[in-house]
Amino acid sequence: MTVATAVRFTLEELADVAPGHAVEVRIPPAGAVQCVEGPRHTRGTPPNVVETDPQTWLELASGTLTWSDATAQGRIRASGDRADLTGLLPLQAARPRP
Repeated sequence: MTVATAVRFTLEELADVAPGHAVEVRIPPAGAVQCVEGPRHTRGTPPNVVETDPQTWLELASGTLTWSDATAQGRIRASGDRADLTGLLPLQAARPRP
């Protein structure tokens, strides 16, 4: 349960950092989110999809694994022109709000 909560929290953070609907990030069975500015997708499989397991996602989000290493190891399935999240990961700790 703790892993699933961490995945959902980090997915929410990703959506806050990169709002939009051009990329769907799927971390089954914990959650999924749409993010990144661009064309909105409304039916069927989105053209830009990232999918990985919870452990890999948390390693990417925390910076203990790079996008390029995870891709080279076959730990990420990514399709579409906008499905490279290199510039968004690792997620930075949220700054306190004034």
